[in-house]
Parts: sequence; structure tokens; C-alpha cells
Amino acid sequence: MPLQKKHRLSFEFFPPKTEKGASKLRATRNQLARLSPDFFSVTYGAGGSTRDNTRDVVLEGIRDGYAIAPHLSFGGDTQDSIRSLLDQYAAAKVERIVALRGDLPSGYGDGSRLVHASELVEFIRAHYGSAFHLEVAAYPEIHPEAESYDSDIGFLKQKFEVGADSAITQYFYNADAYARFMESCARAGINKPVYPGVMPITNFENLKRFSANCGAEIPRWLGYRIESYGDDLHARDQFCIEFISELCEKLLAMDAPGLHFYTMNQAASVEAICQRLGVNAS
Repeated sequence: MPLQKKHRLSFEFFPPKTEKGASKLRATRNQLARLSPDFFSVTYGAGGSTRDNTRDVVLEGIRDGYAIAPHLSFGGDTQDSIRSLLDQYAAAKVERIVALRGDLPSGYGDGSRLVHASELVEFIRAHYGSAFHLEVAAYPEIHPEAESYDSDIGFLKQKFEVGADSAITQYFYNADAYARFMESCARAGINKPVYPGVMPITNFENLKRFSANCGAEIPRWLGYRIESYGDDLHARDQFCIEFISELCEKLLAMDAPGLHFYTMNQAASVEAICQRLGVNAS
């Protein structure tokens, strides 16, 4: 099933640490903008470790005429510092926030309390009303720290009950995981849109390490297939693009309301996948 006008399309970046990285991100952003996404999002490091970089990327993008959604979490920040940041976003006409629990920065120790995403959603709604569309995170394969499948669904429901508008999922490579998750959400009374997050496969070794930490499952057959290409990087990349494109088609056929791509600040694979889905650059 192709990506249609009714489907939402968004691309996620991480804030660069160097001017070279910033220049590359601008080029990636401008290239992917030709696909007419609904918005870009920019991640927020553990404990606000990229707070200033995130803000700068967001505000620059807004000035350049793009719709940009900053990620935000309390982490080690105070309510006053979060208010200050949200004030800047509101003044810049930011319309969307991705509200997350986030992770505490290293050195905070076991005595520090994690501030859950539902608390951040409540905080934003209490101080800014409906000024922002609030996105939250969802986990079709369940958050690695969840007590149970049902409790994780309950946490998502709570985020919606206190004011979230929609959710973006952790990436996954098994379409059935999304189908079962959405069935569970419906049984729990969740009726807000949940957009599947899609991670193109570019650097497989890095993906394996990251997936082991975040709880995203890479099917064994997929790993073996990718590794079977050995040094034939072109054939491997073409297979990965085809596989992710087919995954997206399955998700759209399941009535997924759109797609959110984790770009890793790379444009080529994302653009190739979107073109296979019928999205042509303007």
C-alpha cells in the first residue's frame, strides 16, 4: 500500500555536536524536505545533555520555514528550566512537542527519581493549555523496563488520559508486533493515533548494539540475511531498502495513520524507501 495524502509523514534527527555535523544535517534536512513531510523532530539527550543543541536546531529550522518538533524530558532539569525552554518554543511558534520520560544523565545515582512522560504531559498542559500538540512514546515490543505487557499499555493509556494527542512507537521489524499492539490498545480503550516508528537499516553492527539496549528485536532470519551479503554493500543496502519498504507497506495496509522515520541524520535510504512508497521529491 502506498503512502497517501491522508497519512502523516515525519522524520527524526539528532542534534549534531560539531559544525561539520550541523552542515551535514542542514543538507539532510533540505533533501528530505523535498518529500513534503508534515514535520521534523529533534531528539533530546539523556538528562537534557543536548538541550542547547536541540533548541538551536529547532529554532534554526523554524526560522528556515520548517515545522520542527523538539523532543523534551525533565531528566535532571528543574521545572523552571523546562518552563524557560517551553517559553522559547512558544515564542518561536513551535506547534508540536515530543514529550518523553527520558533518561537521567550519568552520575545522578540511584536516589534520583525518574519523571515519567505522563507527568511532563500534565505539566505542559497545566502551563500552556492546548498551545502544543503533544506526542508521546509507545512500545509495540514493550519497554525494556516494563513490569508486564499490560502495565506498559496502561502507561500509554495514562499519557493519553492526561493530555497527549498521539504517540510514536519505538522501531520494530515485525509488522505483527504493531498489529497485536494496536489490538491491545483498542481493548484498553485507547483511540488516539499511534504512528509506527521506522528505522532504516544502514549500519547493521551499530543497530544490533542499539537494539540490544532499547529492547527492539531484530528477527534472527533478518540478521543472518543481512550478514550473508558480506562485503557486497550495494546488494546489502538494496535488500535493506526493499525489506523496510515492504514493512512500511504492511503497516499502511493495517491502517497505520502514517510513518515516522528515524533517519540517523542520513537521507539516502529514507528517500529511497519513501520513493518506493510513492512519495516523490518535489
